[in-house]
Amino acid sequence: MQSIIRSRSFLACCLILAVSMLYRFNYFTNESKNGYNATTWDALGYYMYLPGYLIYDDVTELKWMPKIDSTYHVTGGQMYQATPLEKGGYAFKYLGGVAIMELPFFYIGHTVAYFADAPQDGFSWPYQYAIMFGALFWFFIGCLILRKVLLRFYNETITTLTILLICLASNALQYVSIDGAMSHSFIFPLYAAMLWLTIRWHEQPKRTTALFMGLVAGLAIISRPTELIIVFIPILWSLETTGKLKSKWALVKQHRNHIFYAAAGGIIGILPQLLYWKQATGSWVYDVGSKWFFLNPWWRVLIGFEKGWFIYTPIAIFMVIGLFLMKGKPFRRSVLVFCLLNIWIIISWSDWRYGASYSTRALVQSYPVFALALAAFLERTYVNRKRILVIGLGLYLIGVNLFQILQYNAGDLHYDHMNARYYAAIYLDANPTPLDYSLLDTDEIIRNESKFTTTKKAVLKHSKVSAKIGGEFGLTTFPIQQEQWIKVKLTINSISGRNTGSLTLKCFQKGKVVKEKRFRIGTPLSKDNQVTTYECYLDLSSFKTGEIEYVAVGLDSFDTYEGRNANLTITGFRKS
Repeated sequence: MQSIIRSRSFLACCLILAVSMLYRFNYFTNESKNGYNATTWDALGYYMYLPGYLIYDDVTELKWMPKIDSTYHVTGGQMYQATPLEKGGYAFKYLGGVAIMELPFFYIGHTVAYFADAPQDGFSWPYQYAIMFGALFWFFIGCLILRKVLLRFYNETITTLTILLICLASNALQYVSIDGAMSHSFIFPLYAAMLWLTIRWHEQPKRTTALFMGLVAGLAIISRPTELIIVFIPILWSLETTGKLKSKWALVKQHRNHIFYAAAGGIIGILPQLLYWKQATGSWVYDVGSKWFFLNPWWRVLIGFEKGWFIYTPIAIFMVIGLFLMKGKPFRRSVLVFCLLNIWIIISWSDWRYGASYSTRALVQSYPVFALALAAFLERTYVNRKRILVIGLGLYLIGVNLFQILQYNAGDLHYDHMNARYYAAIYLDANPTPLDYSLLDTDEIIRNESKFTTTKKAVLKHSKVSAKIGGEFGLTTFPIQQEQWIKVKLTINSISGRNTGSLTLKCFQKGKVVKEKRFRIGTPLSKDNQVTTYECYLDLSSFKTGEIEYVAVGLDSFDTYEGRNANLTITGFRKS
């Protein structure tokens, strides 16, 4: 035991847990009653089985949900987590495997709520803390199991580096800490467990091992249905070369009854979900409505600047390279087929953005499998003088990832609308400017005004502004004569409607709009009842003199926007 505790790989697991806890408890949401509100949005969909069954005895009509939502604001504004049925009532959109793994921590929260005199409603602060610690617990267990798996094939140094990079240099940290109540931190240990059980069965086949392999697979499947491909791990194990097929088949034939044990374990694993569907819908199987386009996948999931895996989690590039460096390893074909198939499934889902997310979150739970490929890459490159380069690059990627997760949760790294120009502007920048934020909505910017001559300037003040639904409040008009560019600077105190409000710039010619730009009022800098500054540029250089008569500057909104103390400055420029 002492040798394990002193090992670098074990200490790496402990360091990862400490960093995960630090990031979790550094993030505080003032908009929630509980502060650390874990069971919201998608996480609510996985969790609501527990209060539904164990507190309210209602998983179909959900009469308890309106009161809970009005108190804790868990649904995100509309209850997409459950689907209305034609016969009446609801069916949960999310499957219940995660709830099963949350169960012991739910009871811990329920007990603490009783002794702490907190509401035993499933959502008060003891439940939130219990679920958060539960996510960290399962993730830590997953790291420890993954450590054992890696040490079977790699030395202590490679194992340590792999665990540190797979957890701290990737988006996994976001989804096991701050967003830990989603499914990823709970499925992560299931993949690690499947790897370990697969190794154990191939070394010493036992019926109990086969049973647990099936149970783990079943639990993973009813956590996220796409995890069905977890079965390829044991099926393709020890098939690193074609010549191994006969020996693998002979092993399976010798223990053919183990297949039935594995199948039984799988049935036990998925049975709770089948029973729920039967209760809620009257059918043993219910279509939750997901769609895939396997012949037309979304490659931008990997390389797009919206949330690209290779862009925001560049350690993934080395994971993929490692898939082709596993020669001679018994897991070679198993890991290669699983990872490539998994990537294909993830990039083929119709909702390729995967909601609000940092990088490609749908791959996080399968990182234990990718870890074997990353270790193969490190084993090949961590030699001689290259070691310094590998360590330096690894530290850099960890540093960038830790910083970007802080950016993501501050809102600087946008959850849905990233692009290349904006990413370049805020890269490792702790204090983006209003002009940087404008790049979320435009690619028109002057980086060096000294190369331009100021033609004229206009300053205007409004004590109060209001833009109604579908309407527009015109702040001012700016006549265009020799201007090739204009710069707009607005300082305003937003009272309400900030997230749906826009600063609009419209170019007019003979009463018709010939160019239009909109800039969001809701940026990470802006808060209600605080003065916020917005800046943006408008490029008019493609128009000839006289083609644009004036530029109208105003505010519009999809909702009702109200602000006060608006100070507007418009400056015209022409190239020197």
